[in-house]
Amino acid sequence: MLSIPSTRRDFLVGSASVALLGPLKAGSLGQSQNVVSVEEKDLSTLAEELASGKVTSRQLVQAYLERIEAIDRKGPALNSVIEINPDALSIADQLDTERKKIGPRGPLHGLPILIKDNINTADKMATTAGSLALVGSRPSRDAWLVERLRKAGALILGKTNLSEWANARGNRSTSGWSGRGGLTKNPHVLDRNPSGSSSGSAVAVAASLCAGAVGTETDGSILSPAAHIGVVGLKPTVGMVSRSGIIPIAHSQDTAGPMARTVRDAALLLGGMAGIDPAEKAELIAQRPPELQFDFTARMKPGVLKGVRLGVAKPYLNFHDQVDPILAKSFQVLREQGAVLVEINDLPKGRTWSSAEVTVLHYEMKAGLEAYLASLGPGAPVKTVEDILAFNRKNADRELQHFGQEFLETVASKGGLDSVEYKKALAQCRRVARENGIDRAMDKLALDAIVGPCSGPAGLTNLASGDSSSGGYDLISLAAVAGYPSISVPAGNVKGLPVAIMFVGKPWGEVNLLGIAYGFEQATKARRAPRYLNTVPVG
Repeated sequence: MLSIPSTRRDFLVGSASVALLGPLKAGSLGQSQNVVSVEEKDLSTLAEELASGKVTSRQLVQAYLERIEAIDRKGPALNSVIEINPDALSIADQLDTERKKIGPRGPLHGLPILIKDNINTADKMATTAGSLALVGSRPSRDAWLVERLRKAGALILGKTNLSEWANARGNRSTSGWSGRGGLTKNPHVLDRNPSGSSSGSAVAVAASLCAGAVGTETDGSILSPAAHIGVVGLKPTVGMVSRSGIIPIAHSQDTAGPMARTVRDAALLLGGMAGIDPAEKAELIAQRPPELQFDFTARMKPGVLKGVRLGVAKPYLNFHDQVDPILAKSFQVLREQGAVLVEINDLPKGRTWSSAEVTVLHYEMKAGLEAYLASLGPGAPVKTVEDILAFNRKNADRELQHFGQEFLETVASKGGLDSVEYKKALAQCRRVARENGIDRAMDKLALDAIVGPCSGPAGLTNLASGDSSSGGYDLISLAAVAGYPSISVPAGNVKGLPVAIMFVGKPWGEVNLLGIAYGFEQATKARRAPRYLNTVPVG
């Protein structure tokens, strides 16, 4: 669930031609005439078509399966879907029958959703975090969020590829690559990196391979791929969505969240995932208001931005000369919509928390991952971090062919969560990101949210050297370390590559944050469908 660019990861842990593949219309996909069109259709539209009887859930599944075959397996070969649910069509039939007999369970009824391959499903699909070491692993029950989605009537269409172990394995890792799933491509420009670790979820959404998708984030793994792929990605407050049944990195920062083509879709999907799990022990649960609202579309209405106070994260600007004009235009649109923008001049920079954060991740991953492996029972293929390391060494030709496992080696060396080093690092993260960061800025300036950049355009994929970075990640990381909600919204394009802005709020403020993001989205309509370019000029 990490998305640490190589330039920052190194600190933390030690003129081409343009070619277009052509428009991907139904005929070019090889779709049969009786398969409905799903390209670029949002959740609300699909729900309306299901409700009217225009389409069935079975037809939607068939349409998405054909797009996956044509675009993901063939054609551009995006490689975003790691596994298809073999029971998808029969589940669709059951949901169609239920709709006819007693009506829909809610807005997600019968809609095909893809989930990241580090989220448990107790069905015929595996849950592996992209690692060959967990192939054959079959959890005994669904993750809590999967139970919620199934209860809401969502259809789990399959699993998406990811950066292996959610990008917590090696120092020079390439986002979007896993030993089990191979490399996922950016659908806008195929030689550019999709970012990670929720690479497959972002790509599948952008390419209309599903109605919506679920990603996970520890630091940047929802927002960064959403920004690079040009979709909406929401990282909720840590604890808003139960982490039960998700392969962990760090309990102080981990969360699942929705990835969608629109802000409203993200809100609808979050509504199907969120809830109160008595077993959820996130530290921010203590701040959860008793009247917490789970209708995340409540503030999506005209004029929502009027009078909203937004703090511009000034220390994080001016990192990319082609992104600066997009950010300036975005801020101007917010003003034109009635928002009041005030500058924040004293937000902390990444160097003030980076080293401490990685120490926290090392300790928490050791404890959390080994607890997860123990939950798989005595038949689990690996039981400790040392077992994973040994498996990778034994299968180096498949697992270690592009980069190593230095991060996991450090994880294996750590002790328990009672360590003084761990407690000191966690306290520093809390102090910098919350007290001296987001809390201070929002309280001092009476802000409704903070707005700023959400990374630059995607860099070239290079399996030999790992990820490259165009910068702009500090606000993503600040919100992640704090455990506070943040959302990425498309804002423009640089040479065909998406660029996003992001909004950060206080914990449990998702309703207001989604309303603000919706207002910006509706005023700009900046998102563009992917064009599947082979390459664009660098620089």
